[in-house]
Amino acid sequence: MNTRPQHHELNRRDFLAKSTVAGMGLTLGASHLLAASPAHAAPRRGAAAASSHNTLASSLGKRRLGSLEVTELGFGCMNIAWAYGDPPRREASIRLIRQAYEEGIRFFDTAEIYGPHTSETLVGQALKSVRDEVVIASKVGFDIDFETGQLNGGLNSRPAHIKQAVDHMLRRLQTDRIDLLYQHRVDPQVPIEDVAGTMAELIQQGKVQHYGLSEAGAATIRRAHAVHPITAIQNEYSFWTRDPEGEVIPVCEELGIGFVPWSPLGMGYLTGKVTPDYAFAAGDIRKTLNFPRFTDEALAKNRPLVDWLQTIGTRHEALPGQVALAWLMAQTPFIVPIPGTRNVAHLQENRGAVAVKLTAQDLQELETGFARLGVFGDRAPARLKASHDLGTSLGTSSKGTHGLTPLPNATH
Repeated sequence: MNTRPQHHELNRRDFLAKSTVAGMGLTLGASHLLAASPAHAAPRRGAAAASSHNTLASSLGKRRLGSLEVTELGFGCMNIAWAYGDPPRREASIRLIRQAYEEGIRFFDTAEIYGPHTSETLVGQALKSVRDEVVIASKVGFDIDFETGQLNGGLNSRPAHIKQAVDHMLRRLQTDRIDLLYQHRVDPQVPIEDVAGTMAELIQQGKVQHYGLSEAGAATIRRAHAVHPITAIQNEYSFWTRDPEGEVIPVCEELGIGFVPWSPLGMGYLTGKVTPDYAFAAGDIRKTLNFPRFTDEALAKNRPLVDWLQTIGTRHEALPGQVALAWLMAQTPFIVPIPGTRNVAHLQENRGAVAVKLTAQDLQELETGFARLGVFGDRAPARLKASHDLGTSLGTSSKGTHGLTPLPNATH
């Protein structure tokens, strides 16, 4: 169920300037190639190089997250609202979401904190005319003013707060139900049983259809699942971030819970675009929040991982990011990546990853390469990791514990 990561500068804009992808009229090319690799062929644009949006939609397969069926690839809607510098204009973001729909994607992931509130508003506007054809996931649990979106600081998963937040989320999303609602981060002040019980109430009321947890460890997952079945867990997981393989993915498999990896492209690094001399925009959280893997040193030292992805990619006429997504989808059938972007061409590249079918030999070679190369830098700065549950990060375990949250009645 695992697989792993060599060095060179791959620029997706250069790819988009040069070779033609069969049948699609998209142009892609590479400015740099691995010396040991054959000439780079055009990367995948869509499954079987489909020539129409209808074909694209029909060729995008389905997967199950618990009892919820979704397309095998989703669309993450964080980037359109914040994180990587100034967000695009409202109209452009709405068009991009609609383009994802036209590409056959029917699973959209947002959160109240993205903006705050901006992403949900854009998703609601973009998808209202096709609401019954899509699955909308959102997240709750930060202490945010319901009206203004002001961050009051910290987490808030108290039942009353979640219930109020959901009513406002429904209005922003222009819908009568949220198909999948996650607790965005485990709240150490609120027993997870209280959160699961609140989700169960919202499900009974029809405001929520399914629920999940994000950055939750195995002990917390078991406690919540005992109150009401969890549909999906959303933790960080990618070719260079393997933390969930220790405890979380095994418990999901045991309990029949789906897994949605956030940051499946390593905050863009695994695409090959974020080179050591990359110019980060003002306000880009990879720099402003001091993510350890985005220091100048780490950007250079981790480059061999991207090159290793590209080495395998040349066999499939695929880009490194497409191989990274295909690798995730090859791990288990209950994993559904949700890559996000602000760029239509990158959306189509991500969509094309479903056509990349890695062989057992590919997977073994990726794993061998990853084990040999390793990763330089932690996945998150210490202050962000402090909000992650026990057992969600390398070096931590929830075994023999009840997780980060207090036991029921311990706070009463």
